[in-house]
Amino acid sequence: MARLIVVSNRVATPTETKGSAGGLAVGVFGALKDAGGVWFGWSGDVVSETVANAGPTLVEEGHVTFATAGLTRKDYDQYYRGFSNATLWPVFHYRNDLARYERDEYAGYRRVNAWLAHKLVKLIQPDDMIWVHDYHLIPFAEALRSEGVRNRIGFFLHIPFPSPQVLQTIPPHDELVRSLCCYDLLGFQTRNDQQAFHDYIVRTARGTVREHGENKESGDVEAYGRKLRTGVYRIGVFPDEIAAQAAGYESRQHVLDLKQSLEGRKLIMSVDRLDYSKGLVERFHAFEQLLEHSPEWRGKATLVQIAPPTRSDVASYKVIREELEREAGRINGRYSGLDYTPIRYLSQQYDRWKLMSLFRESQVGYVTPLHDGMNLVAKEYVAAQNPEDPGVLVLSIFAGAAAELTGALLVNPHDAAGMSEALGRALSMPLEERKTRYLTNMEALRRNDLGVWRDRFLTDLAAVPHPL
Repeated sequence: MARLIVVSNRVATPTETKGSAGGLAVGVFGALKDAGGVWFGWSGDVVSETVANAGPTLVEEGHVTFATAGLTRKDYDQYYRGFSNATLWPVFHYRNDLARYERDEYAGYRRVNAWLAHKLVKLIQPDDMIWVHDYHLIPFAEALRSEGVRNRIGFFLHIPFPSPQVLQTIPPHDELVRSLCCYDLLGFQTRNDQQAFHDYIVRTARGTVREHGENKESGDVEAYGRKLRTGVYRIGVFPDEIAAQAAGYESRQHVLDLKQSLEGRKLIMSVDRLDYSKGLVERFHAFEQLLEHSPEWRGKATLVQIAPPTRSDVASYKVIREELEREAGRINGRYSGLDYTPIRYLSQQYDRWKLMSLFRESQVGYVTPLHDGMNLVAKEYVAAQNPEDPGVLVLSIFAGAAAELTGALLVNPHDAAGMSEALGRALSMPLEERKTRYLTNMEALRRNDLGVWRDRFLTDLAAVPHPL
């Protein structure tokens, strides 16, 4: 049986894969355990050149080898903090106004991809399948091909793929798409993302696309002298595992403390990384409108926003954190009472299973990104609910999950009044309607769980004709 090699920007540790890691890490590790193989990528450490240039650190866990390498400060600044997160991330999330392009950062991005690929080559066996993840590693297959690797290589993009007009704001856009065409299979979260890539191939790269399948969610692409396939693979969660874990935490002290502190108030839960793509400020403004225009909810509903800091050394992230803290303080100053704080804003990391138990205790899940590839928080919120008394998901139409979770109240995050009305409706929704919406969403989660996503992608990659 062919081994699987997973390549990602960060590699979960063996300890994390046993329970504390996110759903993606658990799903990928499951595939690795089944097939045997290697998980390769950055260790997360910034190290000296001497340490970086040594061979990758190898840790064995059963049939899985965890292979990691550290980055030098220069590589971290150019590859990760620079081109990946100051150029690709904002543009792919349609925030060109926040993007910065520097030629030396792009050169560093390609250099690190080539350097990592060179380290991996020594670990590759002839029949291995290679599965590369996300925007940090777009040139990775091209670098492997230049090293003579002819294995099947697939790529999955976890974030949106922008329209051609938006992508073209990145000066080396043509080189990036050319690099993507060195993969054998490209996976996208949604049909819209796949269509945006196809549009670029036809309109800009002068290539050809042949879409097939009932929903045209797979396609054959020919461009830049390469043939490849594309597909839509909706990443999911393991809903029944989340439900069991969330139920098991109901008697834990943190849940009891939360219930006591709420004093019977309804709870709106919101969990996101601190990022401008998540629409956090817009979310606060909509909640403020609820309190302003529906005074019956003053003192009766509390918003808990958990937003762990991320990429704190990128300037735009410092700005969003300061703005969020300022708006939370302003709204609380306007509507707080001696025994009531409308917004509880927590800028810290929480254990994943603790979050699932908090989701279960809430009446509303508030997930309203301005643009998102999928958004697993929305799926985790639904899965964590008590089937006998489920909460209501308020979800942005710009989250990839919106196409599946049709039982949610869908909102436009640019419409504060509309979001405010949806919050009011969710808080007062009758039990029977809540149950119906919950069952609709759970059916979708079970139909496309994390295992289905993983197995579909790997089956399609294995079916690709072997590269010459």
